Amino acid sequence: MTTALRSARRIAVAREAKNKNKKGDKREKREKRPLRKKKCKFCLDRVTHIDYKDERRLRRFMTDRGKIAPRRITGTCAKHQRMLAMAVKRARLIALVPYVREYYR
Repeated sequence: MTTALRSARRIAVAREAKNKNKKGDKREKREKRPLRKKKCKFCLDRVTHIDYKDERRLRRFMTDRGKIAPRRITGTCAKHQRMLAMAVKRARLIALVPYVREYYR
């Protein structure tokens, strides 16, 4: 066999292997089941105003580093997320909740 024929054969074998992986012959894909959408806790409780003095409630919607958790994590609606952000910022201003954690280590 000549070297040109060998390299052509290698290329053909590589293309076949690549096409098999694309079709999913080697690996079977798992079925994804639909995720349940999280409900806004404030809407469920029919909250009209988020109190900045309610430290325990605010801490539930903050990360361990002191950041405000995003909507996709907490499940709050846009309206209540804006109210929550304002309440957290007010609570930080009067030192009810910290801006950042003391130690990162």
